[in-house]
Amino acid sequence: MVTVTEAVISGLGVALPPSTGQDELWDGFFAQHYAAGRRGLAKRIFANSGVVTRQAAVSPLKEDVSGWSTERRMRRFQEEAVPLGSAAVGRALADAGLDASEVGLFAVCSCTGYATPGLDIHLARDLGMSPNVQRLFVGHMGCYAALPGLGTVSDFVVARGRPALLLCAELTSLHMQPAGAGPPDVQQIVSHALFSDAAAAAVLVPASSGQAGYVVREVAAVTDSTTAGHMTWEVTDLGFRMGLSPEVPTVLSLHVRTLVEDLLKRHRLTIGEVDGWAVHPGGPKILDVVQERLGLDDQALAASRGVLAAYGNCSSPTVLLALDALRREARPPRRVVMLAFGPGLTLYGVLLEFSTVAA
Repeated sequence: MVTVTEAVISGLGVALPPSTGQDELWDGFFAQHYAAGRRGLAKRIFANSGVVTRQAAVSPLKEDVSGWSTERRMRRFQEEAVPLGSAAVGRALADAGLDASEVGLFAVCSCTGYATPGLDIHLARDLGMSPNVQRLFVGHMGCYAALPGLGTVSDFVVARGRPALLLCAELTSLHMQPAGAGPPDVQQIVSHALFSDAAAAAVLVPASSGQAGYVVREVAAVTDSTTAGHMTWEVTDLGFRMGLSPEVPTVLSLHVRTLVEDLLKRHRLTIGEVDGWAVHPGGPKILDVVQERLGLDDQALAASRGVLAAYGNCSSPTVLLALDALRREARPPRRVVMLAFGPGLTLYGVLLEFSTVAA
């Protein structure tokens, strides 16, 4: 029996709903969504979001879901997420040259939709996975969920010597909040200006298989529980409501450099030896803080800023979109650090290293 010491990302797949320009969304819906007293502020937030286009499975230009019950939103999630997730998984499997029946563990991350049977069961059945496939659903971890998900499937590959599959699928468009009355709710405006829908999947196989790809060297995390209220995702009768404190970038700035330096130090590396950065683009200020605290140049975060501009903040799939953008560059980076942030306040980091023939 071959001893497996590491897992390698051998395939990635992305699926996106129809895309719409940020300006079109503003003019066609959001300009009327806010009362006159908050419209000017909202317009400035939309204009400064860093988002140019984004996608929605349930577009506000066609359906206003802000008054829908949570039950109605969850039913619609199943209708939209199953085909979207199926497309992402199918592309990842094709990219890896793997058949669905070979998958040993299928893990699904989502914080925007819940049902039983869930995405994991429906997709395992529809895609022809083995009846013996192990399944795991990771819910309500928010924007950073892809990285603990990646760690879990990587650990399975190493422990069992079998391929594993991770899917992140989010439909944030289903959680549009009512306009409401009273003073402007800046946190809701920011949420409406940033968030988007996407599905992204990753196939991991034993490094001993010899397949080329990014080897998962280590997954690391730090949580500052003293700031747990800075980022929230609350279940209400009208969907899930986002809370985003303006203090999030400040807290992030306190921890991100230490997290990255400690992660790299364990592999005898420095920040200057990393040539690829896949950073979750929670918003322009998040990327600004990461760039400043790590001392990176503009090019280092070009892929992450490009993802924010082209796709918006898609919650958990977004950091995988940034990794996919890096690997499609003319000269893909050799060493990549993935970073994502979310409720807790939690920071996750992953070190990847490309290997043409994994050992």
